[in-house]
Amino acid sequence: MNYKPILIVAGEPNSIFLEIFFKALVYKKFKSPIIIIVSKKLLNEQMQNLNFNYKINLIDKKYKDFKNLNNNKINIINVDHYFKKPFEKISKKSNTYINNCFKIALEFLKENKLSKFINGPISKKDFLHGKLPGITEYLAKKTGRNSNVAMLIYNKKLSVSPVTTHLPLKEVYKNISTKKIINHIELIVNFYKREFKRIPKIAITGLNPHCESNFKSSEEDKYIRPAIKALIKKNLKIKGPFSADTIFMNEHSKKYDVIVGMYHDQVLTPLKSLFGFDAINITLGLPFTRISPDHGPNHSMLGKNISDPKSLIEALKFLDK
Repeated sequence: MNYKPILIVAGEPNSIFLEIFFKALVYKKFKSPIIIIVSKKLLNEQMQNLNFNYKINLIDKKYKDFKNLNNNKINIINVDHYFKKPFEKISKKSNTYINNCFKIALEFLKENKLSKFINGPISKKDFLHGKLPGITEYLAKKTGRNSNVAMLIYNKKLSVSPVTTHLPLKEVYKNISTKKIINHIELIVNFYKREFKRIPKIAITGLNPHCESNFKSSEEDKYIRPAIKALIKKNLKIKGPFSADTIFMNEHSKKYDVIVGMYHDQVLTPLKSLFGFDAINITLGLPFTRISPDHGPNHSMLGKNISDPKSLIEALKFLDK
């Protein structure tokens, strides 16, 4: 059986990603051939510093002979010509390198009709200059999907999804609408139907504490309850709004596959408290399945060889089919 390749962009040069990538390859021999877009100089440097010893297979960005590709060596599309040393720390200095890695990846995915994509962590502050909330929105823009995407932090026991992503709290209520919530839920339902052949059970939180407001109107009444009502009419398994301070208690959360919250930390904080790095960040709505390990670049741990590869391993396992 021929498995389609998994394409990886290594992300920030001065991050822990290559460390966890090397550890993931030790953990398991994946059936799908893995291709990583990275500087060969950087890969060799980190491999030497961390005492790993992999052979390298250089492939061209126009490579198409996937049936003969395997993981006996690390398959890399070399981008040394975009890699300008030194990158002493994570900063805007690496932006040209990262942007061109994504450009090559998106062209490679489209030209070869590939659907499995992982990117290493990126510093949103330095790379996006505040123009977009995150890499989810960056990839949506680059693929013409605009805002019709959703972030799903997936764990087989319980997943979460924020309706708004990397926004300041003061901006969250301005970016919630009934239409947005409905579109968001439909992306999640379509993903579960496609991947698992079932309709998920979904709980939706409110925005305000205890799903209420001291003012005359609340987001729960204006947007969230009307969205839930419309989704129930579509025969979807959805309930809410629930207070975010109790929905993650075991007797409540175990009833659901997904908890959808109104903002990032409302749902990601409890999920990480429950599962640590045993979760993967999946972008729904793109023309391919994009996964990012559920952690940041963490420059402070670079070279220490103590980073946990679990999230990347789970990402690779999810796509290795």
